Amino acid sequence: MRIKLFLSAAVILFLAVMPVVGADEAADTPSAALLNPSAATAVAPAEFTVKVETTAGDFTIKVHRDWAPNGADRFFNLVSMGYYDDTAFYRVILTPRPFMAQMGFNGDPAVNAVWRKARIKDDPVKKSNTRGMVTFATSGPDTRTTQFFINYVDNSRLDGMGFSPFGEVIEGMGVVKNFYGGYGEGAPQGKGPSQGRIAAEGNAYLKEHFPNLDYIIKAVIVAEEVGK
Repeated sequence: MRIKLFLSAAVILFLAVMPVVGADEAADTPSAALLNPSAATAVAPAEFTVKVETTAGDFTIKVHRDWAPNGADRFFNLVSMGYYDDTAFYRVILTPRPFMAQMGFNGDPAVNAVWRKARIKDDPVKKSNTRGMVTFATSGPDTRTTQFFINYVDNSRLDGMGFSPFGEVIEGMGVVKNFYGGYGEGAPQGKGPSQGRIAAEGNAYLKEHFPNLDYIIKAVIVAEEVGK
């Protein structure tokens, strides 16, 4: 059985133009890049490192393009344009056994709407979904968009389902393991956030109904290696 974008643990995803925009309103307006997935065409370096500042502390991801070129390119573009800033780890599965932490919805519904169909081709699985590996979620062949997860344990059973890791947490895995997971699995399987409502309502929905979630404050590329 294919795993949905939300990766269910049981079976293991128009802005109104105003004549005058105030300072606060302008600050909340998505950038042109975030509203134009077709422009996300940059090729990632052979390796690059991303520092992720979160409400629980900082951690670092190292991406290896040769592991999953399409996934690495997509992640590089999303981080570069600030897509993941102020986004929630909305699905953190710690019980009945540790599984993973997932995120990838933007806080702005308008941004979610344009990225929903911005799919990338699958990559062959070259690395295993072991502890600390970072992997895009998928709902079937060639359906990866923006959702990714970090493996808490050895989830190598995912390898045969087409989940291809593109990077690994090289520092701060303890921070990742401390993300708030009290809400459990998402609706309708559990009492956690509904992916449909996150997509449609963004952070407003999460902050009202799931106030304890941890968030990425900012993700930035801090090092690049063009080739070996």
